[in-house]
Amino acid sequence: MRIHILGIGGTFMGGLALLARASGLDVTGSDRGVYPPMSDQLQASGIMVTEGYDTLPTPAPDLVVIGNALSRGNPAVEEVLNAGIPYVSGPQWLAEQVLRDRFVIAVAGTHGKTTVTSLVAWILEQALLEPGFLIGGVPQNFGVSARLTASRFFVVEADEYDTAFFDKRAKFVHYRPRVVILNNLEYDHADIYPDLASISRQFQHLLRIVPGTGLVVANGADPAIAEVIAAGVWTPVEYFSRPDGWEARLLTPDGSAFEVSLRGHKIGRVQWSLVGRHNVANALAAVSAAHFAGVPAEIALQALATFRGVKRRLEVYGKARNITIYDDFAHHPTAIQATLEALKAQVAPARVLAVLEPRSNTMRQGVHRDTLGPALALADATYVYAPPDIGWDVETALAGLHGRARVYHSHEALIADMVADARPGDHILIMSNGGFAGLHGRLLAALATSA
Repeated sequence: MRIHILGIGGTFMGGLALLARASGLDVTGSDRGVYPPMSDQLQASGIMVTEGYDTLPTPAPDLVVIGNALSRGNPAVEEVLNAGIPYVSGPQWLAEQVLRDRFVIAVAGTHGKTTVTSLVAWILEQALLEPGFLIGGVPQNFGVSARLTASRFFVVEADEYDTAFFDKRAKFVHYRPRVVILNNLEYDHADIYPDLASISRQFQHLLRIVPGTGLVVANGADPAIAEVIAAGVWTPVEYFSRPDGWEARLLTPDGSAFEVSLRGHKIGRVQWSLVGRHNVANALAAVSAAHFAGVPAEIALQALATFRGVKRRLEVYGKARNITIYDDFAHHPTAIQATLEALKAQVAPARVLAVLEPRSNTMRQGVHRDTLGPALALADATYVYAPPDIGWDVETALAGLHGRARVYHSHEALIADMVADARPGDHILIMSNGGFAGLHGRLLAALATSA
């Protein structure tokens, strides 16, 4: 069977392509501006990717999987409809072809989904359960974002974004999980949802399909998650970051070492490569889900110690002139602040210079303009690239940083100022949920040649 994936460069659709290829299907795809790590993964897997949507492969594929970034008016979508080619959404294909009859662990929440999904998969792997997985990023321990195995366990990153232009349900309702993790809940996806209540409703719909023999793993410190559960749950709930569930006590300020307890009883200690309070909470969520799947807590904690993180999550990109550059996916004020806190705690008293591209639809619409400045307050200096189509005054929004933030309308000017400002021993944190026009490599090269 030949399938063609429209929007194959996205983390979800790219992972889907790997699963389809592993299922024995002939897979091709098309997208615009595919960038690493997904471009590297697809190339390594031998999946042919066409730039743009001008035409479909010839002869026509047996099935087209349409990503949620595409809509009516897209040339490829119009060709599919006019030619009567069978089509399906990514989440529906995943549910019908991969998840059916498996023990599905789904990870939902505004922040941390990729890290928690990767953690659960790695814990199950270390327990010799060989899980399949689909993750919206590339865990360093596996080197790929998706894997198909014979195991009955499958771990999936469960996004609340809509499914497709022809299916406006949240993607995660397709997955029918036995275990669901509710990591946190804040307003996001302003291009889809008008307010937090509308997103909460999708989470409530998710809880309606979790069986009574399953488990809901919930963040006990998140009031919005508490409201979702209060609206109705038919499944046992186990909390983390709460005294009556899984808790952690930091042994180091940066969270690189912590002690875990369950309902007040000490389980063990963890020394690992990740930093930040948010990642400690992510670890608790993963341990809880894996425990329900049959993994003893002691084995789970041992697995945490060998977890190597996820690409583009506070990942060291490179060094030049004793200046370290990090690549991070943060694009929401809460994630930006959490990442800065983690890095500052790890490298203090060294300077941290923050570089941000407000690229997400929500950020471009200005939904977070009042909270962006406070989120960046921990940085010693901030450099923000304002895209041409941004709909709000970035300079005014960052005025509260009192001169510690500068706004740029060209990548070249930003790089030039960073090269002039950065000093040996500095740490440069680049945050974007896109490719940022290759700024990471360009800055590294500029620093190296300025030595």
